[in-house]
Amino acid sequence: MLSELDLIPKEFDWVKYTSSNYLKKILNIEENIQNLDQNYSHQINKNVDPNNRIPFAAEFDDLARLHYIAKNRKVTTILEFGVGKSSIIFADALRNNKSKFFEYTSRNLRKSNLYQCYSVDNNSKWIKICKKNAPEDLLTNNFLIFNKAQLKTSEFVGRICTFFDPIPNISPDLIYLDAPDQFSAIGSIRGISTKHSDRMPMSADIISIEHFLQPGTLIIIDGRTANARFLEKNLQRNWSYLYAREWDQHFFELQEEPLGIYNEKHIDHCLGKSFYERF
Repeated sequence: MLSELDLIPKEFDWVKYTSSNYLKKILNIEENIQNLDQNYSHQINKNVDPNNRIPFAAEFDDLARLHYIAKNRKVTTILEFGVGKSSIIFADALRNNKSKFFEYTSRNLRKSNLYQCYSVDNNSKWIKICKKNAPEDLLTNNFLIFNKAQLKTSEFVGRICTFFDPIPNISPDLIYLDAPDQFSAIGSIRGISTKHSDRMPMSADIISIEHFLQPGTLIIIDGRTANARFLEKNLQRNWSYLYAREWDQHFFELQEEPLGIYNEKHIDHCLGKSFYERF
């Protein structure tokens, strides 16, 4: 079973990690991170305010963990739902991984889209803001690729949910779910949609591509507990599920025997023997 220690060491110091990996510089943020509220609190309705156009402050404890996980797992390809500061953090982690491992992975793994983060969003404004704030080399070297999509209200076996259209046709080994908001979806089903302040986001994109995902894939969901529970009940393969309450993040790891020699090489390189010991 997946545990928090499989993801982050017990002694992890997010302040030191943020400084030693220059995350503040990468995000072009001038504040002293020790003075930032690591658990940024906001007004009770701000998360469900359809008129909010102000990005939330950087939560460096979360961002440091995401960066560490992507580096420690030697992630090669990321699919991210929702653009933001995490997009830049993931792209930088991939840049680091490429500098260390590209010679091996390019020769030994049957893997396309090496060291690329594909970030999907339906909001052109957020994409523009994130692109403006991203270091130029992350964009020009294709570590970070933005994908504009429509968000459609639909159904999964009779359950109302949303789908992005299109989504990148890639094979990620890390998926980060931090979008959509609940107000952007087009349409409704019998008058029902997520567009109500008492509803919650309900993305089903991961379910639709589950059968393509390779053993070793990690899904991270930032908050969105209702959506995480929806996925837990409807994903059909051998996923190990972990809710890290302190971080308010949900993790799913696809724990199955390798599909073949190249998937096995990928697991051995990225995760090592500890992966097989978890199931």
